[in-house]
Amino acid sequence: MAQKPSIPKGTRDFSPAEMARRNFIFNTIREVFSLYGYSPIETPSMENLSTLMGKYGDEGDKLLFKILNSGDYLRDAPDELLTAHDSQHLTSHISEKGLRYDLTVPFARYVVQHRAELTMPFKRYQLQPVWRADRPQRGRYREFYQCDADVVGSDSLLNEVELLSLIDEVMTRLGINVTIKINNRKLLTAVAEVIGAPDRVVDITVTIDKIDKMGLDKVNAELLDKGLTQEAVDALQPLLTTTGSNEVRLEMMRNMVGHTVAGEKGLQEIEFVLNHVTALSLHSTVELDVSLARGLNYYTGTIIEVKARDVEIGSITGGGRYDNLTGVFGMDGLSGVGISFGADRIYDVMTALNLFPADTATTVKVMFVNFGDNEAARALQLMRDLRAAGVACELYPDAVKVKKQFSYAGDKHVPYVVIIGERELAEGTVTVKDMTTGTQSTVEADRLRHLFD
Repeated sequence: MAQKPSIPKGTRDFSPAEMARRNFIFNTIREVFSLYGYSPIETPSMENLSTLMGKYGDEGDKLLFKILNSGDYLRDAPDELLTAHDSQHLTSHISEKGLRYDLTVPFARYVVQHRAELTMPFKRYQLQPVWRADRPQRGRYREFYQCDADVVGSDSLLNEVELLSLIDEVMTRLGINVTIKINNRKLLTAVAEVIGAPDRVVDITVTIDKIDKMGLDKVNAELLDKGLTQEAVDALQPLLTTTGSNEVRLEMMRNMVGHTVAGEKGLQEIEFVLNHVTALSLHSTVELDVSLARGLNYYTGTIIEVKARDVEIGSITGGGRYDNLTGVFGMDGLSGVGISFGADRIYDVMTALNLFPADTATTVKVMFVNFGDNEAARALQLMRDLRAAGVACELYPDAVKVKKQFSYAGDKHVPYVVIIGERELAEGTVTVKDMTTGTQSTVEADRLRHLFD
């Protein structure tokens, strides 16, 4: 017996019903993006490795899927590297491209490459899949969709305020109760300075970003393993343990880093955002989380992470400000800020909480029963009129037993079935059955479309 086919771990097939639910999420996000003035673009699934490498830190670089060069990819590989099985240095000789890790770095490349065509500030959104060679687990996949919105060419913190409002609008429309956590990387830079480890800010942020997964004790142990002194780790504890209102946390940070240049600037920025968001009376809870770090190296200001309140899962949205991401591509000083919705995790949350509308899976509103050639020909004429009116419909393709045709309509959750038999054909009528209530009515065929106005 042939082996049953399978798909790679960390990837998924989606049935028509699942795709209908996913499209509900995508369409909701897309509508809100447009409502806030963002325009769509797309970039290739693969990028040059020179575009991707070095933008996500060492851990991110390890998670990049590399694509082998076409043809004899070992042709230019040095024998000594092959003999030594030195995969790290061999990669540059056998692979020039990789699957994109996120949408932000390709977007930065796009901005630099098309700068002459863009009007600044430039607001774009993008809904496309990304790939990460991560260990698959619940809520974490190797192939997943991101739904990004970014604005570049503006330093204004009003962009952050608008993005927080946009997140709130999307989550409200989807029915998900969330906490929007924010922080500022300048505050974390200041923290590294005051604990005497200004050159270890990356190690600190990458490690404390894992606190929700690892817990406080393991985070402290990892900080020590990375070379921080016990005194430095002790000095970090207020950052990792302070609870209470946003005001309490701001006061803790003011006492800790307010006397530094980076700390003062970070506090000004976070207070500006919090004050404006508070005035908007969002549905979502907005919380200052002073331990929030977001591991990606390119964030320089506000950082954002969104957690569902009713389901235990990782962040379902994240983002932040990057002051010079385009600088690595030759365009210095272009500031940007953006967010990314994790559509796959949002799907899992909505499935767990049964938040999808009952009619989400309904793609066809009317199905015509097939009694034979003459009846089918009349059905095709009526379907043309229904489709012109925007009513999705279909004709069962085979003139088989009626019971089988009705079973098909029921399995597809088709709300209405239209019957055209010999009598209806002769009288110029149709019989319409409401599949929800079981009731039937006879109407003139030329009036059928008006039933669904």
